[in-house]
Amino acid sequence: MRVLITGAGGQLGTDLSIHCGAEGDEVVALGRDRLDIADRSAVLDAVAAHAPDAVFNAAAWTAVDDCESDPERAFAANALGARWVAEAAGRAGAHLVHVSTDYVFDGTKDGAYNEWDTPAPRSVYGASKLAGEREVLDVASGRAAVVRTAWVMGVHGKNMLKTVLSLRDREHLAFVDDQRGSPTFTADLAVGMRRLAADRMAGMYHLTNRGSTSWYGLVREILEMAGADPGIVSPISTDQLDPPRPAPRPANSVLDDIAWRSAQLPAMPLYRDSLRSAVDALMDRHSPDKETS
Repeated sequence: MRVLITGAGGQLGTDLSIHCGAEGDEVVALGRDRLDIADRSAVLDAVAAHAPDAVFNAAAWTAVDDCESDPERAFAANALGARWVAEAAGRAGAHLVHVSTDYVFDGTKDGAYNEWDTPAPRSVYGASKLAGEREVLDVASGRAAVVRTAWVMGVHGKNMLKTVLSLRDREHLAFVDDQRGSPTFTADLAVGMRRLAADRMAGMYHLTNRGSTSWYGLVREILEMAGADPGIVSPISTDQLDPPRPAPRPANSVLDDIAWRSAQLPAMPLYRDSLRSAVDALMDRHSPDKETS
């Protein structure tokens, strides 16, 4: 396929570029420095110029707390930007795979959220991403898949995994244990997203790595895998965060992938297996031998 990736400079966009390239696709990777999806004319021109078979929209404004104080920018990027990408993909006859988030839910459900649960975002970020989902499914009906995912991390870009590894020599850390989700690794997510594009599958899909944990539990696992002492981290509640976060987080971010499983698509890897691979890769990248070679 010829694929066009928006948000190609981010952690997911990077792994999409790598995976699609490895599959033999012709990849057009457009970071924000080359394409701002909030600019309709630029989006229409870029997609028309490259005439892709598939478009992956990995571009978004994901600064959750900053969105609270600037909703106009949040909706311009995450809602209208999604509309412009859907419009451009439709004109080009390209299949669109758009990325959304667990933040469209309020996190109060007792159990995992499936694709048909009613969204109820509590933050501006979540509301803007929900609006983006609706734009894509309205504008590109039958020619687009929306992928909700959660707790995204990997070996590229900035994310919780890298943050924890950078703090592993601290004497004490504190992370919340009352928020639960499924850590999802960009290398695995990229494989699933490409499958949706190649098979031209439409509609809503939840796609995360299998298994769930709290942020506190995840941090302990990262430290242990990195050879550090997991005992340095203590559990706290969200209301103990100092300073408190402007945007509310869903306490339950676990997503059930009923649509994916029902389509008999390959199961996503267990998050612990992918976490181990990512920690090993990052530790190896920064080992003394590598730094001095």
